[in-house]
Amino acid sequence: QVQLVESGGGLVQAGGSLRLSCAASGRVFNIGSMGWYRQASGKQRELVATVSRGDSRNYADSLKGRFTISRDNAKNTVYLQMNSVNPEDTAIYYCYSSDRWGGGDYWGQGTQVTVSS
Repeated sequence: QVQLVESGGGLVQAGGSLRLSCAASGRVFNIGSMGWYRQASGKQRELVATVSRGDSRNYADSLKGRFTISRDNAKNTVYLQMNSVNPEDTAIYYCYSSDRWGGGDYWGQGTQVTVSS
């Protein structure tokens, strides 16, 4: 099993920046890709960004240029730098990792990000 713990969420003003972190523990050698999804109130969970073990990055088209994902394999941690945020970015942000041996996906508990106008 892999445990994922997010941190860094909170309240930020529109136009500001926020950095989320997600630390993995447990069977970290199982981890394949890592990333972030988000779920706004009343909406489905959606992809934000993912990064592979080899640092290949994938973003939701609508977030390219504002959000940057990065990964520190030595620390088993993935980050999400959020810039120029707007109220539409308000959501619970979930950390995600895949199991590179096909054992399923892992999810964190989520961290709330609220952007005030």
